[in-house]
Amino acid sequence: MINQEDKYTIEKLLEIMAALRQPDGGCPWDLEQNFATIAPYTIEEAYEVADAIERGSLNELCEELGDLLLQVVYHARMAEEAAAFDFADVVDGICAKMIRRHPHVFGQDTVADSREQTESWEVLKRRERAVKPGADRVLGGLPVGLPGLTRAVKLTRRAARVGFDWPGLSGVRAKVGEELGELDDAIAEDDGEARAAEMGDVLLALANLCRHLDLDPESCVRQANLRFERRFARVEDGVRQSGRDWEDFELDELDRFWVAAKREE
Repeated sequence: MINQEDKYTIEKLLEIMAALRQPDGGCPWDLEQNFATIAPYTIEEAYEVADAIERGSLNELCEELGDLLLQVVYHARMAEEAAAFDFADVVDGICAKMIRRHPHVFGQDTVADSREQTESWEVLKRRERAVKPGADRVLGGLPVGLPGLTRAVKLTRRAARVGFDWPGLSGVRAKVGEELGELDDAIAEDDGEARAAEMGDVLLALANLCRHLDLDPESCVRQANLRFERRFARVEDGVRQSGRDWEDFELDELDRFWVAAKREE
């Protein structure tokens, strides 16, 4: 690791960002960007942080966290140029929020365990949301830009707080079956619009099932993607080692490679 005295600081990063956005001598690409064009990169960098964590790569995590930090600095710089707020305001806001939401650490309150802390956190969040537009609605205030499955979990969790939920797992699982049946009907009717709607209902029901199982649907599907990639690579190895082309294989032959890959795991 670099000696502490040789390391760049957050102040240097802010200087670099300001130079990139300098109309006279800055980077042409950076000067063309705005909040909307940078937002997709912000989301992408957050996913790359999650990916490094999933793979247990701390070296990559360090780099990806830097890329994510750059996104915060980028947005803050553009806001400063618009005279809206600056990076110091961002830091001040999050510090104030953390102190406010942890009265058991920075105040006189006490909590018995992490569960009680989570409940306290949600109470404080609801108080803060109460002054925002749409706060009088049970499902109000949830960002539409969240990943679909993540937002589905948050929506159903909000609804559950007011009693709109199944009392047990069996009802949620039955709902998944019901939605799959409706998807089958839409497929049989060859109705593209209905198929899309019913598939959405299936995914929403599955996200809700994940919530009842204390599972993160995004993490589940990421792990499934990794398993698929790993197993398909073994199928590809089998095809290559055979000396034959893909089109020379029947599906059942390829499936045998797949089954063998699953057994090896």
